[in-house]
Order: sequence, then C-alpha cells, then structure tokens
Amino acid sequence: MMVREGFSVLLNAQPGIEVVGEAVNGREAVEKVAELAPDVVLMDIRMPQLNGLDATREICASGAPARVLVLTTYDLDEYVYQALRAGASGFLLKDASAGQLAEGVRTVAGGDALLAPTVTRRLIAEFSRLASTVGPRAPLMERVGDLTERETQVLALVARGLSNGEIAGRLVVAESTVKTHVSRVLVKLGLRDRTQAAVFAYESGLVTPGGG
Repeated sequence: MMVREGFSVLLNAQPGIEVVGEAVNGREAVEKVAELAPDVVLMDIRMPQLNGLDATREICASGAPARVLVLTTYDLDEYVYQALRAGASGFLLKDASAGQLAEGVRTVAGGDALLAPTVTRRLIAEFSRLASTVGPRAPLMERVGDLTERETQVLALVARGLSNGEIAGRLVVAESTVKTHVSRVLVKLGLRDRTQAAVFAYESGLVTPGGG
C-alpha cells in the first residue's frame, strides 16, 4: 500500500497529471477503470484476486479507452510478453525515477509505445524464440495484405522502435504524413496503439528479429 500511495503522491505532483483513483487488487482495478474512465492505468503484475495480466486483458477487451502502463519489479520475459499480448501499451520497472514515471504516463497517454531498454531487449529475444517454434501466423499475414505498400513499410519501422521523426527521415516524407500512415494502420488492423502494432508486426512475421 505504501508503494501505491507513494506513486500516487509522485504523480499528483507532476504538472498535467491527476490521479483519479487507486485500487488494492486487480478486480477493483477493472471496476475503477469502468467507473472513472482514466486515460492511463498503472498496473502491477502481481496482485490479489486478479493478477495484473488478467486485469489488463479485461480492461483492454472491454473497449475502455484507458491505456495500460505495466509497472513492476519483475522484468522476466514471460511477464513482458504476456503483458503486451494482453494489451498493455507500455512497461516500466519500479526503479524508474519520478520523472521517468511521469514521462511514461504522458508517452502512453499520447498513444506512443513505452518499453524500458532492458525490457525491449528481452522482448526481442522472446519474439526470436517464439518465431523459431511457431512461425508466422497466416491469418495475421492476410490482414497485412489490407495495408498499402507505404503503410506496410511504416508498420515495419514502428516495430523496429523508430519514432515518427525517424521514420519520416528514413522514408523522406513529412512527419505529419507518417502520423497519418500510423493512424490508418491502427484503424485497418484494429489495434490500440504503436505497442500493439509492434507486437502484430512480429507475430505476423512481417518483421523478424535481426531481419527486415
């Protein structure tokens, strides 16, 4: 409880951020999201009654606009991958500073991906392992076929972790054009944000770790 209250105090002290509610377990978190409709949910992995992974899955499946930022002491592969598969938009470890936490909330609220550097490396390793065991999913690749050539290029670069500005430089187009492409990709594929787009790109086989 002290940790939760500490995060609440830290975030409330940040400009432009207001903590509208707290939950003591995963079940209450799901209920609070439905009641309070927050922009961002800070979710722990290990909680009583309903763990953070299942709570994240329920919140994202409910159609709530809230984006989930997983905050935990555990950076094991299984937690990272499962959290993102459940619909989380970002992943931070609890040793993040107050400034990093606040910036993380703002980043996720804005629809961008947020993965701690150590987590990103683990995630790519997990994608590599899964790709070698299950291979690309044909139905997902069929959905990629709904994208234009340029949209497919943009999706691949998003999966590589490039920002809109970096993608614009790579493709020699305006950053606003990249934003439009990203938005269209998310709509066509029915994805919540860039994080989910990256997961989709790897799972479909469009992008392979270490490849293109």
